[in-house]
Amino acid sequence: MSHLLWKTLVLSPVCLGLAVLCSAKVVAAEMETASPTPQQQLLSQATTEENPVLEQVNQYNLEGKNQNSLSQVTSVSQFSDVQPTDWAFQALQSLVERYGCIAGYPNGTYRGNRALTRYEFAAGLNACLDRVNELIATATADLVTKEDLATLQRLQEEFSAELATLRGRVDALEARTAELEANQFSTTTKLVGEAIFAVTDSFGDNDNNNTVFQDRVRLDFQSSFTGKDILHTRIAAGNASVLPLANGTSEATQTFNLGNTGNSAFIDWLAYYFPVGNSQVYVAATGGIHSDYVPTVNPYFEDYDNGNGALSTFASESPIYRIGGGAGAAINLAFGGNGTFKPSLTLGYLASQANDPGSDRGLFGGNYAALAQLTLNVGDRLTLAGTYVNGYHDANSALFDFGSVTTGVVGTQQANRQGLAVNSAYVSNSYGFEAAFKPSDKLSISGFVLYSQITGFGANDDDDVWSYGLGVALPDFGKRGNVLGIFAGAQPYAGSNPNNNPYHIEGFYKYRVSENISITPGVIWLTNPGQTASSDDAIIGTLRTTFTF
Repeated sequence: MSHLLWKTLVLSPVCLGLAVLCSAKVVAAEMETASPTPQQQLLSQATTEENPVLEQVNQYNLEGKNQNSLSQVTSVSQFSDVQPTDWAFQALQSLVERYGCIAGYPNGTYRGNRALTRYEFAAGLNACLDRVNELIATATADLVTKEDLATLQRLQEEFSAELATLRGRVDALEARTAELEANQFSTTTKLVGEAIFAVTDSFGDNDNNNTVFQDRVRLDFQSSFTGKDILHTRIAAGNASVLPLANGTSEATQTFNLGNTGNSAFIDWLAYYFPVGNSQVYVAATGGIHSDYVPTVNPYFEDYDNGNGALSTFASESPIYRIGGGAGAAINLAFGGNGTFKPSLTLGYLASQANDPGSDRGLFGGNYAALAQLTLNVGDRLTLAGTYVNGYHDANSALFDFGSVTTGVVGTQQANRQGLAVNSAYVSNSYGFEAAFKPSDKLSISGFVLYSQITGFGANDDDDVWSYGLGVALPDFGKRGNVLGIFAGAQPYAGSNPNNNPYHIEGFYKYRVSENISITPGVIWLTNPGQTASSDDAIIGTLRTTFTF
């Protein structure tokens, strides 16, 4: 007997009695003749002989895992495989209009030519019993006839074992849900964590260090109060210091090197996102960076300094996003576009010394970086962005300070205005262009160009800073979730010394062991560290393991 006939019999007042009399024999015959799936063949024969109901429960569960779970429909026309010319169309239409407890599958089919198990029959019966109770409770009992009630009673008796099992599972689920609600620490907050283990060493003539085993842990409490907003309260700890390369410490910075606290925990990021119409507002109380709120247009390399993107800070995003940081606000204005062209405008302001009330400090008196970016998505394959950052920097402040004020996280010392004979306060006007092209699902190409104009307040203290890079990523290389990435370019360098450009070549392969663990071996080759011709090239090898939870 077909699945369609059985579903029709469940509620048809004319055929319910017949369903009771023949259901056991017909379903048993169908189970014997129907071809079992590989998963069904794995069911224990002993379990089948001792408890056939349990076997059908297992079969039903396997159906659910294959996304065949039933869903309520309101019209027979929702079934793509039931046509008006079918013999059961009118019967089904009557059942939907009369009782409203006919169910179909998520893909919009009814599957009337498929064998139905007793447990599936019981599941449909249980839904109909609930529906009849609703009709009675809402004073519409006149829709339910005595014949229907008598037939439903007989069906309850026939399928008492299946119904008891079904309701027992619901009771168990409700008990587990109640226990989880009673023991959860917050109804508005979830915890997202990441732990990084990294083994790093440098090789070649520019080798001033030993092999190190470093770590970094981040625990991010994400709270939502409206369902559309999110408050990030992130606690971090780590001991990952940058390898000390001659004349070029900042060039060797990797993403897990940001924030060596000696494994002492502190709040490294406190920020709040909330929507205003089609736009999103970002407010950071501490630890804010530009890439928190603006698209960096560098897919597969950028992971927001987490442990699943590129190894280095240089390859992960354009250095223009490393200018400034701290506390401030931003807004991302989405214009919608016509479906093919989707532009957005992002405006942001971050102050590095916002918490300091001293002279020439504070939210507007000290170091700051104001950003404006126009981003254009052309379909799903091409993204273009133009970025402008205006910043003020005290004497001895690094240009690419990432909000730390004194220490650069990318580029040479000359580009970061450090170690110079004349080092006064200065203003920076930086211009960047970023692009990403994805010709296929297995290939992504992205890159950037950066130019910064430095205007110092001392004599002969002006300069230019340049940087550029190009990356090729192969997502799902070898396995779904893996990424093979190659990135090359010039680290930020001072234009006053253009003959010794510090080139950066990086290759890494992120291998996803599981949904929560990835291992990333990689190599970074740096030429002319510190923008000094006499400096030996440096080769850095890293093995990074990332745990997310």
